[in-house]
Amino acid sequence: MATAETAGARAPAWRGGFGRLWSAAVLSSFGDSLRTAALPLLAVTLTDRPLLVASVTACGYLPWLVFGLLGGAVADRVDQRRAMWTVDAVRGLLVAGLAVAVALGHASIALLIALAVALTTLQTLFDNAATALLPALVDHEALGSANARLMTGQRIAGGLLGGPAAPLLLTAGAAVPFAADAATFLLAAALVASLRTGGAEREPRPAGSTLRREIADGLRTLWRDRALRALCAATTLCNIGMGALIATLVVLVTGWLDAGTAGYAAAATAYTVGNLAGAAVNHRLVARAGRLRAVLLAGAVQIAALVVMGSVRSLVAVVAAMAVFGLMGVVWNVNTTTLMQQRSPAGMLGRVSSAFRTLAVAGAPLGALLGGAAATAWGLNTPALLAAAFFVLSVTALIPARKADVPVVAPDDAATAVHTPR
Repeated sequence: MATAETAGARAPAWRGGFGRLWSAAVLSSFGDSLRTAALPLLAVTLTDRPLLVASVTACGYLPWLVFGLLGGAVADRVDQRRAMWTVDAVRGLLVAGLAVAVALGHASIALLIALAVALTTLQTLFDNAATALLPALVDHEALGSANARLMTGQRIAGGLLGGPAAPLLLTAGAAVPFAADAATFLLAAALVASLRTGGAEREPRPAGSTLRREIADGLRTLWRDRALRALCAATTLCNIGMGALIATLVVLVTGWLDAGTAGYAAAATAYTVGNLAGAAVNHRLVARAGRLRAVLLAGAVQIAALVVMGSVRSLVAVVAAMAVFGLMGVVWNVNTTTLMQQRSPAGMLGRVSSAFRTLAVAGAPLGALLGGAAATAWGLNTPALLAAAFFVLSVTALIPARKADVPVVAPDDAATAVHTPR
């Protein structure tokens, strides 16, 4: 029987702002993929030290751990629409500056690292504001479908279009991908600025309220909601496994399978194709089982896919497993995001979102280190099996919240509840 948790089959209206938000997100994703593909290629022309090249990517994680919670608190204080278009405009100008530096031959590793830190720091505000703004643009029942369409559009733009376009643009000049990325930021800023809503209505802050206290309120709200607490713990464990897999996938395919770069490209493409199919599968799973159980099923299927990757020495098997893994990854992401939007109190979604994201993001670099150590000590296929073990822990963490009708605030917290069940 359908419950409140199965809501979301209703499609969002493209008018009323969602269409413009979707277009801005897709444009930004396309530009991000150009920059992400071009940065390592630029870095290797500036230095032959692998650690410095890797540091450009690694520094992209650091601001989430340092500023993630602050970004969520600020997102709940300000007009979210204005925050988003301002951030995108600033990011566009920063990347345009990099394009000019590259064109004039003044690029350096220090500049790339500084840019990575600055862009991700700004992203902590943008992403939390975007998560909080979406419920103001679509009906509550359409949040699931809206999140699925956003993620599908971003995957098409970033995975299928942006990645292949970057090498083509590089042939026209090293600065061209960065100039194109800057243009997408500025166009996205214009689209968001044209929205008519500023986000969720917020009650006036109590006298003496500070950012530190508001951040603590967000963490407490996340902890008190049984379902969100379980989802956050499960996602953190998943990200440790994902970090181990992503960091070592290239050596698994090119080394353990001896499939070369073509095999690696096939595995990466299969993952993207699986992502695109995830939205359609998600609709059916949620209609039958509810959101929490759909997440639980997605994790269980991903465990099986990871075991295949780490134990079956066949490129065909790994490609098929990557497609299934990507498909269920979208089911996981769509429903965790939607549950967070549906279950968070009005005016606190930015803080709850930032607490959730910061804890989850922390797992990825840890997993990358563990994956590299496992590959070195026990073989190139073992990181996939290590990832499967973390996904087992993740699914186990979800079991206490598996009921589709988990109340928004757990019964034992009713006395201190800050919002009522929906």
